[in-house]
Amino acid sequence: MQRGISLLFGLQSLGQVYGKTVIAVAPEYTSVDCSACDNTVKKTLSTRTHICSCGAVLERCRNAERNILAKGLRWTGITLNTVGHTEINAWGQNDLYSLVVTKQR
Repeated sequence: MQRGISLLFGLQSLGQVYGKTVIAVAPEYTSVDCSACDNTVKKTLSTRTHICSCGAVLERCRNAERNILAKGLRWTGITLNTVGHTEINAWGQNDLYSLVVTKQR
């Protein structure tokens, strides 16, 4: 537990240095909940691919990353809605993970 708290404080300190917000997100169910449709897709730890009935097929870790990002953005009041969007977002970035929440000054 102490190591996790130290990591969080270290990341928050780096965030302050670079003017970024760091948010701790609970990781529960992030690898089994579908990042595309919120269905729960049960899988064993050895199953490395997330395959949902909605058609989403992702690496298990990539699915969890998207869920963690969405949780963090929801916590800040930002919703992650990519319906109708293709590859490039409003900032000209082609990757969901290049979105960074910055502090308001």
